[in-house]
Amino acid sequence: MELTCNRCHQAVQPGACFCPVCGLPQLVYVADAVAETDQPARWNEAVRDAGSIAWKPALRSALALAVPAGVLCSFFSPLSFLGFLLMPLASAWVVSLYSRSQRPPWITTGAGARIGLVTGIVGGWIAAATTAVTLYVMRFWFHEGKVFDDLWKTSVGHQVSEWTAMGADTQSINLLKTMLLSPEGRAGSFLCGMALLTAALLLFSIAGGALGARMQVKKRRPEA
Repeated sequence: MELTCNRCHQAVQPGACFCPVCGLPQLVYVADAVAETDQPARWNEAVRDAGSIAWKPALRSALALAVPAGVLCSFFSPLSFLGFLLMPLASAWVVSLYSRSQRPPWITTGAGARIGLVTGIVGGWIAAATTAVTLYVMRFWFHEGKVFDDLWKTSVGHQVSEWTAMGADTQSINLLKTMLLSPEGRAGSFLCGMALLTAALLLFSIAGGALGARMQVKKRRPEA
């Protein structure tokens, strides 16, 4: 296509900045150059799937928060009564730290629940291990085994009184009492309690991770 000057309508060479006849400045438009210049550099970046998880940074954040949360959630911690609040808060915090390092800066609720699951597994295991080590130290190093035995006997006595008041069979009550007061019964009861604690912390941690992801989506996702 021949280019002409807007003033004198004489032919102008492609790419010329001025008309060779009247000297009128010409607008030079190069479609390819403009397209390359106007295209944002971020369009060339790979878009991360918000449902996927880069486990290396996620595990780093999970370990940093799950370990102290697990210690505080152990049976003998002065903050153990806040365990069901500390663990979901730790999971939500892990999701928040992980999301800040990602592009886009949010993850799906399912991804948050999976991060919460890992955080809960680590935190629950730490809580159980801390409780076991503390019990061992207090029983065998500080020789406070009699204190725990008396507490356990008192607890079993209360339970037997409740069963008796409910009209349970006397022979069955005596059998259960003997089993609970035996070393095997005490160990089994302790393990059951630790399993229940770990399971509860795990469920609360999953809920905290999912809630944390949900909050990140609402706070960071741009309006459509």
